[in-house]
Amino acid sequence: MDVERYNAREVEPRWRELWDRSGTFLTQNGDSRPKYYVLEMFPYPSGRIHMGHVRNYTMGDVIARYKRARGFNVLHPMGWDAFGMPAENAAMQNNSHPAGWTYANIASMREQLKAIGLSLDWSREIATCDPGYYKHQQKLFLDFLAAGLVDRKRSKVNWDPVDHTVLANEQVIDGRGWRSGAIVEQRELTQWFLKISTFAEELLASLDTLDRWPEKVRLMQANWIGRSEGLLIRFEILPTPRTAATELEVYTTRPDTLFGAKFLAIAPDHPLAQDCAESDPGLAAFIAECQQRGTSAEAVETGEKKGYDTGLRVRHPFDVEWRLPVYVANFVLMDYGTGAVFGCPAHDQRDLDFANAYGLGNIPVICPPDADPATFKVTEIAYDGEGTLINSGFLDGLSSAQAKEEAARRLEESSIGNHPQGRRKVNYRLRDWGVSRQRYWGCPIPVIHCEACGAVPVPAADLPVELPKDVTFGEPGNPLDRHPTWKHVPCPTCGGPALRETDTMDTFVDSSWYFARFTDPRNETAPTSVAAVEHWLPVDQYIGGIEHAILHLLYARFFTRAMQATGHVGALKEPFDGLFTQGMVVHETYRSPAGDWLYPADVRVETQAGGARSAFRLDGGEEVSIGPIEKMSKSKRNTVDPDEIILAYGADTARWFVLSDSPPERDVIWTEEGVQGSAKFVQRLWRLVDELAGLAAPPGTPVPQGLPEGAAAVRKAVHGALIKVEEDIERLRFNRAVAQVHDLANKLSAAVGAIESPEVDAGMRAAFREAAEVLVLMFAPMMPHLAEECWARLGHSTLAANAPWPAADRAIVVEDTITLPVQVNGKKRADLVLDRGADTLAIEAAALALEQVQRALEGRPVKKVIIVPQRIVNVVA
Repeated sequence: MDVERYNAREVEPRWRELWDRSGTFLTQNGDSRPKYYVLEMFPYPSGRIHMGHVRNYTMGDVIARYKRARGFNVLHPMGWDAFGMPAENAAMQNNSHPAGWTYANIASMREQLKAIGLSLDWSREIATCDPGYYKHQQKLFLDFLAAGLVDRKRSKVNWDPVDHTVLANEQVIDGRGWRSGAIVEQRELTQWFLKISTFAEELLASLDTLDRWPEKVRLMQANWIGRSEGLLIRFEILPTPRTAATELEVYTTRPDTLFGAKFLAIAPDHPLAQDCAESDPGLAAFIAECQQRGTSAEAVETGEKKGYDTGLRVRHPFDVEWRLPVYVANFVLMDYGTGAVFGCPAHDQRDLDFANAYGLGNIPVICPPDADPATFKVTEIAYDGEGTLINSGFLDGLSSAQAKEEAARRLEESSIGNHPQGRRKVNYRLRDWGVSRQRYWGCPIPVIHCEACGAVPVPAADLPVELPKDVTFGEPGNPLDRHPTWKHVPCPTCGGPALRETDTMDTFVDSSWYFARFTDPRNETAPTSVAAVEHWLPVDQYIGGIEHAILHLLYARFFTRAMQATGHVGALKEPFDGLFTQGMVVHETYRSPAGDWLYPADVRVETQAGGARSAFRLDGGEEVSIGPIEKMSKSKRNTVDPDEIILAYGADTARWFVLSDSPPERDVIWTEEGVQGSAKFVQRLWRLVDELAGLAAPPGTPVPQGLPEGAAAVRKAVHGALIKVEEDIERLRFNRAVAQVHDLANKLSAAVGAIESPEVDAGMRAAFREAAEVLVLMFAPMMPHLAEECWARLGHSTLAANAPWPAADRAIVVEDTITLPVQVNGKKRADLVLDRGADTLAIEAAALALEQVQRALEGRPVKKVIIVPQRIVNVVA
């Protein structure tokens, strides 16, 4: 008889309730099994999950369920990155408190995540806005302070005039605040800094050990750290009443281009610039103009290059008669190098643009390998490669590398006053991390300011420093500054009147150590248990977006080292052993004739016979335009509500679709047709398992030896698919694993369809039993609810989630023959099919006998035949 249709709406909640009731996914720290820690970057509680969340967490869940089945004690926790400006903005808009908004969102999103069927240990749930969490973060801050890893100083900062807070350079995108989109300004404030630069070399060198990270991410971090080997050069300032300074120090990585120098440029906030501005109103005005842009590298690189001639002149280090003008320039930052550069326009595009704008000219001093030194010129495009030195006196004829060394040697041997004129130095682009933020909804910085005692750490016994609940958001700025009582406290040292620090921490601090807290989240006495951290970390598989390649991942790597330096972890250096950056979920966009964006749920799409597509509004039938496929976003309304998908099709359908559509590192295009196809396959699997259950031997029946041909073919197909699914999940190739399940379902359906007699022999019944169980356990990590229902249909009283991964019989899938590609001089010419056991002499003879090989040789003698066993044959002529 026909099996009833699989009812996801009825089935899925039942199994989730059973998982919760039985504590299926709770993790014990004392478990003796080998550990496996899988973690997805935790979400911000914005109120609703989106399909990107579904994809991200489903990938992690597949790994967690698979590793649990393979016998690992799996840690798979969830928490909330809960501090930040959106909560404050919502409080201002809704006349509410950020805590209420945040915790309501957490409750909503928690239920949505549970509906996906994730195998999470919810007993370890954390929220960074909980005082029980940020108490320990404050302790870490104080320990870092005591260890010399925290600094407080005045500095130029990126100021977001909309969010009224400081932004780190990494949070400035194209000169705008990463959240508000406002044009960033420069301000000088006293800030707290975490001294990430202390570990610059270690952070860079250790990237080579992260062989399970995407190369793109490692390269991005290496570029951000920006190690350079260069030279500090002292330029003598000619005497002038404008300044008492006698020297100007420049850092350069290109001393080979010194003979091409046309100017020196200093940052607007360089002490020499400030000195000159006191007697030059024009310069003072120029410096003020420069301060109306961000301090980030992006702002510098993309902005128009402007300068102001200070009137100062310096001597060229290799020619005392050669004078170079000194400009204040908006493209030089005080935080990089020494805040001063020498400009060689012919060989640096930024310098050339500046020189052309101010009529300074250029002198080519490096000739490209393919150019004529007598005629080589630079006009609009600088040559920044290496070559042979020209127009450079004693450096002429040397290579770039030789010229760097010779210029450095001469400068080291010469002097200005009592100091060498040149000194080798390794420099880093990485700057210390400013963590002060002028906002309420963040972790309070545990410091008290006393006029007599200075900045005094809050005693550990007084932690946490909790945020006051009675704050108002009626005006811009930090509500903590306006609070009438909270900030007024006695000094812990002298007892006199003092003020709390009202800045709170950058929210990236919150996410820089949460992975360690998950290992022992109920520890009341310390941020971490060293034993638990040493057991669980590093995270075996970390999953999240490429957008966090620099900010979060670099900060987490720094925090791990700082925690080691302060005794909160043991020998651990790197927090994440494996990193996977998934693609986004994208959808085409729709617009009404009036230009309004429309949700996919409000649109009906029709496909014509020739493939042309049209879209119409559901309410009224008005035709709308179909736009490009883009990342799902609320602004363009091309989002799909996961709740609606789960309600209509079930969580397993959504999980299957986001895994199957494309390789996980690429974007997945959400289509209604694709989701419907996944839903149909769910029903097909349910029917197939039911058919197999009707034909299969009872549970526990062993597969006998000497199976007939049909049963042997079924076993071979099942174990072949099992081996491939194992390999695909281990390599995070989820779409290929999905394809293997499809392929096996086709083969098993064909085998069931070939049964002609109601009497099925014992061998085939045993093979069908094994096939059905292996099939269910293969797709269980991907569609866990369906797997539980199918497992029960197969007669099991236990949970599929607790079943061990089936053991693959690799012997039965070995083919008697192999196919080897045959190359001639590295180019493939043919395929060679021969017995798997053939020796090298037989393989060589067979390869040389191939007509395609003889034709490619064209009568030339064979020098050697290279045979890589089981892989390839290469004939070298």
